[in-house]
Amino acid sequence: MSRLNTKAAALLAVAAMGFTAMDAGAQETPWLVRVRAVNLDSANKDSTGLDLSINNKVLPEVDFTYFFTPAWATELVLTYPQKQTVRAGGSDIGSLKHLPPTLTLQYHFADLGKFKPYLGAGLNYTRFSSVKFSPAVQAALDPSLSKNSFGLALQAGFDYEFAKNTYFNFDVKKVKIHTDVSSAGAQVGTFKVDPWLIGIGIGRRF
Repeated sequence: MSRLNTKAAALLAVAAMGFTAMDAGAQETPWLVRVRAVNLDSANKDSTGLDLSINNKVLPEVDFTYFFTPAWATELVLTYPQKQTVRAGGSDIGSLKHLPPTLTLQYHFADLGKFKPYLGAGLNYTRFSSVKFSPAVQAALDPSLSKNSFGLALQAGFDYEFAKNTYFNFDVKKVKIHTDVSSAGAQVGTFKVDPWLIGIGIGRRF
């Protein structure tokens, strides 16, 4: 198992122990907090002709869900800035960091007992930062990336209540993320990350 996968597994284990150690008789409230290990699988669609791509990776995530009613809720998904390798034609040419908070409105099918599936749709905002290219690429192309991306996010998943107010979660999102690519100040195309985000985690209703 890779170091990243080991860290993700440890995160879920610690969260599970922390949640189950809480008072099992706690009353249900509008708040549900989850931690997830999420696999980011990028679409890597590039219109620059450089065959740009970033690596896939597993990342930690925390989300906060507020229920307006038993069926309707909103979810805010957060993580810390993620560093990824930038490649052209399979060769490493640099790196970047991105911070991709996502806000969705969800409908939960609340009448299925312990099994609680949901659908969601909303907005992703991604901030690109710490963009660095190799000296040869920088000298030849003077490349740059736009720093902000707004895009649609679609979501499906389920929670399964395996203990009082404590849930196993499986979640899938398709998120639109893109950045404009420029050379010497002139835009030469758009790189679309547009990842699938597939996560498993533990949740606690507070």
